[in-house]
Amino acid sequence: MDETISWLTEQSGESGQVETHRVVSGREANTRAVDIASRVERALDDHGITDLYQHQADAIDAIRTGKNVVLATPTASGKSLAYTVPAFERALSAGATTLYIAPQVALINDQEETLSALARSLGFGTAVTVDQYTGRLSRQEKQAVRDRRPTLVLMTPDMLHYGLLPHARRLWDWLFENLSTVVLDEVHEYRGVFGSHVGLVFRRLARLCREFDTDPQYVCCSATIENPIEHAATVTGQPPASFRLIDDDTSATGPTHWLFWNPPEYSESGGTTGHGNRRSSHTETKRLFVDLVSRGSQTAVFTRARQAAERYATDSKKALRERGEHTLADSIAAYQAALPQDRREEIEEGLHSGEIRGVWSTNALELGVDIGGLDAVILDGYPGTRMATYQQAGRAGRGEEPSLVVLVAGEDQLDQYVMRHPGEFFEGTPERAVANPDNDQLLPKHVRAAATESWLCPADEDHFGESFPEHVATLTDEGLLDRQQTDDGIRWTKAGDGSPQHEMSLRTIDEREITLIDASRDERIGSLSFGDTLRDAHTGAVYHHQGTTYEVERLDLKRDRAELRPTRVDYYTQVLHEKSITVEDDREETTLSTRDDVSIRFADVTMRKQITGFERRDRRSGETLGQDSLSLPETTLSTRALYFTVPTDVEQTIRATDGSFAGAIHAAEHAMISLFPLQLVCDRRDIGGLSTPYHPHTDQSTIFIYDGYPGGVGLTRTGYDRIEALMGETEELLTECPCETGCPACVQSPHCGNGNDPLDKTQARKLLRELLSRI
Repeated sequence: MDETISWLTEQSGESGQVETHRVVSGREANTRAVDIASRVERALDDHGITDLYQHQADAIDAIRTGKNVVLATPTASGKSLAYTVPAFERALSAGATTLYIAPQVALINDQEETLSALARSLGFGTAVTVDQYTGRLSRQEKQAVRDRRPTLVLMTPDMLHYGLLPHARRLWDWLFENLSTVVLDEVHEYRGVFGSHVGLVFRRLARLCREFDTDPQYVCCSATIENPIEHAATVTGQPPASFRLIDDDTSATGPTHWLFWNPPEYSESGGTTGHGNRRSSHTETKRLFVDLVSRGSQTAVFTRARQAAERYATDSKKALRERGEHTLADSIAAYQAALPQDRREEIEEGLHSGEIRGVWSTNALELGVDIGGLDAVILDGYPGTRMATYQQAGRAGRGEEPSLVVLVAGEDQLDQYVMRHPGEFFEGTPERAVANPDNDQLLPKHVRAAATESWLCPADEDHFGESFPEHVATLTDEGLLDRQQTDDGIRWTKAGDGSPQHEMSLRTIDEREITLIDASRDERIGSLSFGDTLRDAHTGAVYHHQGTTYEVERLDLKRDRAELRPTRVDYYTQVLHEKSITVEDDREETTLSTRDDVSIRFADVTMRKQITGFERRDRRSGETLGQDSLSLPETTLSTRALYFTVPTDVEQTIRATDGSFAGAIHAAEHAMISLFPLQLVCDRRDIGGLSTPYHPHTDQSTIFIYDGYPGGVGLTRTGYDRIEALMGETEELLTECPCETGCPACVQSPHCGNGNDPLDKTQARKLLRELLSRI
């Protein structure tokens, strides 16, 4: 590894791409004895497990004492044994059942294989059986699972939502009557809209457990986040005090070399530009990836988009063939969630066996699927959070051997902030995970779904919160619930036809999907949500899929299909849009401690967006090559936002210095949004913004920052609570950036619908300083 590090440092050359080299020391394992049922102990021994790590033993002890548990340790730290041992023991002694929930089928496949092998080692006539119950099974196979009545049932929250809860009394009574343990793997993944949905699914699960007179324990496995107990309690609906946190990783690891790699500034004429434009992180990552694979290192690249994974895996193969490395070229793959199940499994097995030497992946491979240990991981751009960075980096490392992680920065604000503040990355506080089961867009749907599973009664307010009576009344008025008076009191049942469970997806609030058609073959190649389609698959858009570049010939919204044709172009496309925001209800209000004339509010808002056209931009330089107009439907978003006003004296001060006031508030908005992921487990696209020199609701200049999901998922709620710290961090970002007029590392946004115009970095810095300075 030392030789590889030296070689990489030489590759950095005079331009000094290596901003930081830090070695995180390895450690020896810390184990302790724990009493285990003899049959389970022998089964573990058959699989080479003779000692348990301290954190595994602590978790087992906590579960045995009846505590809910959050086990928050890194990837490959052996979290699964913490729930496997109690689950097996309870099945052997009392026929107790365990329900295992994971966010992806790939994890379930992996767990089923491991748990089944361990169960077989228990010997003939064992009471422990393992089955998955997922959408990949046929109707007959699902029936066979229910007939076998396994003691460990593995499924996604989606299947729990529409495959188990609606049929609890008729098909799954045997599971509920003996339910002892519920395992939530990768609980940090249950955030945003997905986490809010899943939180409501678990409240429906708790209702049914109450009716079957069972009270299962919850074991939540998580990556390192700031609020593991709070988040686990939010998702499961269990009291925070019922959880014990175990977060000290005592497994053995080798040393990890971290390199922070900053691509050189980009200029058509060569040399340093001083404008913050840098060589593409994709291009730089591809070069490093090809070099590492050529040197014999099995390497994974994590990139943010399916399009990038597909395109650059293809480009990497081409680069290896140009070097004469044809066999290596054939061992490169792209991995992303839209691939067919059998192809994903083939790649996973190839990585585990070593047959695949390199892979470009989205975060689909970040989850705990067993692919063995890699020599190196390259992060194509900062993943957005420390949590995701460590999860992806955790794929590197074989036992106690040294491993390498290279973080290749993009040119945007967050990436460059991390490059300038490596100490904050390594020693800083992890981000918070946020979900909002009280989302008033989602809650009525789940209340109606719950009514199909078991009639509703006033006591269900304990599960669904204080807004439950209001939602029940509304659903009854709309004819979606029937109110009945019985000897036992009032109850409500579902009215009308249809299945509420099948009418909503847990993964999104946008239920409408557009089919993507390869017009050259008249073949379906995928689908996108309606909102993503307007952004990524409008007429004229450039779209990448499975190594092929397409141009969208026609978007037909009447038939919900987009027709694409393969093309060869050297540009990408980006939409332009116009937005407006209406404040519906101010929920909370405060002022800055520095100025009581600056009003900060948290509110229900409606955002309206109209995509007006798109730009074609050069693939290498990002230079705008041309624009086209589009005629697409307006979209609306009812969500929550924080917003604040700019006092007249501050506005006058900025206008008096020949600066652009519109550019100042626009730049401040962009920069503040870019720093949200420093505190929250979210993506920049999860947050939106609008700045205006005048808003009719405030009669002043106003900056809005809103949740990008209907009803809000708690992101801007956190921003509202720490608005002054956010303003201070943003002012620091603008001060530290060495550019003169504003660049991608400080105020320019890749998602700006106005083409980043106007922006005034200097005046944005002055604006924030004025707001934070005491008069």
